[in-house]
Amino acid sequence: MSLFQQPRWLRKWIRRRTNPLPLDRAALWKRRLSVVYAVLAWNAFGGVCYMIYTGRNDWAKYYGYKTEEEAKLPQAIRFAHQLNLPNAKVIKYSGFTKADEYELKDNEVIRPSESAASSEQK
Repeated sequence: MSLFQQPRWLRKWIRRRTNPLPLDRAALWKRRLSVVYAVLAWNAFGGVCYMIYTGRNDWAKYYGYKTEEEAKLPQAIRFAHQLNLPNAKVIKYSGFTKADEYELKDNEVIRPSESAASSEQK
């Protein structure tokens, strides 16, 4: 069973137009591709670690694609803006406990205690 099912018509089309490989040759190429994949993955991991170590983990800010104002916004507001959600409810969890809960209205943070206090003052 695979995670993403290959379309049956594609499998038939490929098998009609190709010849099967001998098992020993297929195993050899599988080993070679596994080594290539492992080397590429290790180098990519090393590149990410290097970028974090040199302080370039926020690459968009480092290369000027993100302004200082955008970088200071909380992640929830950035995601809501990116998804075009003017009104959203944000719930933050730390482990299995709820750490914080608030609503976003037009990219402004409204906490339940603040809205109740402001309505009592009016």
